[in-house]
Amino acid sequence: RDLAARPHAPRPEATGNLGAITYDEGFRVVFDPERTVTMGGDWGLQFFPLGTLTRRAVEINLVEGGLSRRLTYDPSWFIVPEDSPFRDLPGDIGFAGFRAVAGPGRAEWLSFLGASYFRSPGPFAQYGLSARGLALDTYAEEPEEFPDFTRFWLGPDEQGRLVVHALMESPGVVGAYRFVHDLSGEALVQEVEAVLTFRRGFDQPGIAPLTSMFWYGENSSDPREDWRPEIHDSDGLAIWTGAGERIWRPLSNPPRVVTSAFADENPRGFGLIQRDRDYDNYQDSQAYYDRRPSLWVEPVGNWGRGSVRLVEVPTRTETLDNIIAFWTPAARPAAGQTRTLRYRLTWDGDAPGLQDLGRVVATRSGRAGRPGAPPDEGRRMAIEFRGAGLAGLDPAEARAVVTAAKGQVANIELVVGDPTETGYERMWRLIFDVAPTSDEPADVRAFVRTRNGRRPTEVWTAQIFAERAT
Repeated sequence: RDLAARPHAPRPEATGNLGAITYDEGFRVVFDPERTVTMGGDWGLQFFPLGTLTRRAVEINLVEGGLSRRLTYDPSWFIVPEDSPFRDLPGDIGFAGFRAVAGPGRAEWLSFLGASYFRSPGPFAQYGLSARGLALDTYAEEPEEFPDFTRFWLGPDEQGRLVVHALMESPGVVGAYRFVHDLSGEALVQEVEAVLTFRRGFDQPGIAPLTSMFWYGENSSDPREDWRPEIHDSDGLAIWTGAGERIWRPLSNPPRVVTSAFADENPRGFGLIQRDRDYDNYQDSQAYYDRRPSLWVEPVGNWGRGSVRLVEVPTRTETLDNIIAFWTPAARPAAGQTRTLRYRLTWDGDAPGLQDLGRVVATRSGRAGRPGAPPDEGRRMAIEFRGAGLAGLDPAEARAVVTAAKGQVANIELVVGDPTETGYERMWRLIFDVAPTSDEPADVRAFVRTRNGRRPTEVWTAQIFAERAT
């Protein structure tokens, strides 16, 4: 509160020729594993050097026995090649961030690096999407503001779990964050508590923001620019609404920036999910997109009214994150207000609580119209479901439900199971054509419903842009 009452004081960039520490040069500078800081449990801490992408040092404090001490930077903690320009940097330049490692092999399971970004490889030992502390006016009318975590306090709790306290600062907000990390299962679970004091109001404050990459997938209609069949860190946005509806929104690489808002009250959760885990669908033995983790946000307590927002930005490369998802409260914070938030982040393979539903496992797209006939306007969509919700369902009891705002739907078919498949994971396919009726994209919802009104599948939803037949 005291900081928020004073004007923001930007942190200066570190001195020295940081521009020489390029992305590739930075990889040549390695933290010496013999200097790993161990503080309890089966984990330790290592630290990142500054470079061309991270030019402002963060303060790191170690907390043991209730006492805090500031960690002094020492360049000898890094293994540096003789010809590296890193050797010419000042000896007190400071740290860029930190990572947590565990086990005899010092496997990395968490990192905080740059602005308010942090991420985990989850149970697959492969980094992918990132989380952020806060997103402020992301693709809104005002320029986006990126808060920074500027000071950290790191130490174990009574159970030996890593606890991270972090100070967030930006021109418009000051925040205090507490992260408690649980590695007891396969997934990493982070309990997050944040107290935010706003210096000014924001049109689109983003709570619990997630950032990922989607270049193309099986639902993409444009010709691929790369030989690999699919390239994405996440393939869908999953939402569990306060009313209990399960929504699946496949990600896209749109022709222009698209923001989608899913209005809700007291959501049960949302996340960016990498559901396709078949290596053959990526054919990438370096990036291993089939191993990228999913990230699920679970509110603790009632978040009230607001919306889950998805921002999709056009991209022609896999090196830039172009997908952002977050919660925006209906009651925007005003200057001088303080908000307290609690939520849980789970780095795992999929969204929780889908055991009794048919999940969307693929979204495919092609030209509209019947085979052998001239193509129609619009797109033909094929939505594939698998899971317990469809196991044992009598096809005579199943109905396809497809609706479109600003669009026309035709040629609806429900193909009940691939005849070559049997058992629990037998696939059901919902096929239909959709054509936007204006220059705006059609907003489509599709699911399977039984005759008595039960919904055994997720609700698939997407925006379909106008496309002329050729």
